[in-house]
Amino acid sequence: MIGKLRRKMTILVIGVLILVSVGIVFAIYAVNTRNIILQAESALEALAENMGRRPALPEGERAPFREENGTPPPKPDGEADASGGSGDTPPPKPGETAGDGAGTGSPGGENGFRAGDSRQMRGPGGPAGNAGRGMSREEVASLSNYYTVTLDGDGTILSWESDRADLYSEETLQEFVNQVCATGKSRGRIGNQFFRMTEQEDSRLLIVLDARLEMSAGQRVLGASALVAGAACLLLSLGAWLLIRRMVKPVEEAFRKQQQFVWDASHELKTPLAVISANADVLEGEIGENEYLGYIRSEVRRTDSLVKNLLTLARMDRGTVNREMEDLNLSEAVLGVLLPFESTVFEAGKSLETEIRENVRCRGNGDMLQQLTVILLSNAMKYSDEHGTIRVSLEKKKNGAELRVENTGEGIEPENLERIFDRFYRTDASRNSETGGEGLGLAIAKSIVEIHGGKIRAESEPGRNAVFIVNLP
Repeated sequence: MIGKLRRKMTILVIGVLILVSVGIVFAIYAVNTRNIILQAESALEALAENMGRRPALPEGERAPFREENGTPPPKPDGEADASGGSGDTPPPKPGETAGDGAGTGSPGGENGFRAGDSRQMRGPGGPAGNAGRGMSREEVASLSNYYTVTLDGDGTILSWESDRADLYSEETLQEFVNQVCATGKSRGRIGNQFFRMTEQEDSRLLIVLDARLEMSAGQRVLGASALVAGAACLLLSLGAWLLIRRMVKPVEEAFRKQQQFVWDASHELKTPLAVISANADVLEGEIGENEYLGYIRSEVRRTDSLVKNLLTLARMDRGTVNREMEDLNLSEAVLGVLLPFESTVFEAGKSLETEIRENVRCRGNGDMLQQLTVILLSNAMKYSDEHGTIRVSLEKKKNGAELRVENTGEGIEPENLERIFDRFYRTDASRNSETGGEGLGLAIAKSIVEIHGGKIRAESEPGRNAVFIVNLP
């Protein structure tokens, strides 16, 4: 019993720790993913504004590809670029200040959302100029890999531009464009790529921010968080197990002493009871039958029944009862109890109805199962109303056998159904001289059922009946 309590407490605590750990890991992942999405949307907005201010390319002209190092193809000798400088100096990118040579970044390249990226600290006037303020949308846009695609009305690519032309091809871009057009949305997300479509005079501009590096980093954060949470959960579970063992140890010791006391007291009471009974017999031989001797014998029998029940429970707790199991015919075992019980029911002016299926088999101890049947029948007999009915049924179920014992009468109140199998527990209605009892019969019945790996429960309609149901594997 104490071992079962310890196991239940340990499972409960470990379960709570696992749920909390999983919740923390996914909360971290959700927050991290949400931040990536917000930053990507902010970057797209900045890019859309910047692209809207750029002069449109002449129709049919393709934007030049930037090489992997972030510099454009060289201009012809002596030709100046749009900024008025020589052909060796590229124009600043959206979000860059003059003289900032950092690349825009690219999917699968070196320029993702990375802590410590020098571009995150740059602003007007250099790194110091960014102190004490948040990043502008232009600066955010410069942290992600993106590309732009100019489309005609049918979704055909007219031109496209990317800082990492080596990562894309017209086929892959056209496939992505088709997916975007199929959505019918002007903004959204497909996989790890965030897009925004803007209408121009005679074309459409698709701006795509590729956040595969950021999402990959989020997956790594999830893995690291899960690893840390798993290790912490394991250590806390071990600590909880040790703490529970320490907490339950005094209860276990007290329960062991209680068992020993019941065992010793039951054995010690057997001797004086036997002496009292023997002296009552001798006294009756000398003075004949006497009313007071009848009282003595009645109390001796009641106390002897209590002692036997206490010894039975003590043996079950100590595991000293005969637990030898065998494949037996439960139908015959129940009928063996019902046949002699019929006369008792008839003498009490009550009726007995039985429905016992033939050859219902289970694995168990025949003596213990017959004792279980006697306890349930005696309980039904005791608490049934005058001229009441006792019904006993046994049938084969999918997962074993089911024994039902029902009696008409006052029934059991709902608040008593769970506690009725507790030791020494008796409902208020049963505390009278007619029913008597010590409140141990159903506790013994429950112990027998648990030894067999089954379940027992009580159902009742107050004022009408009470039913005890036993399921055995």
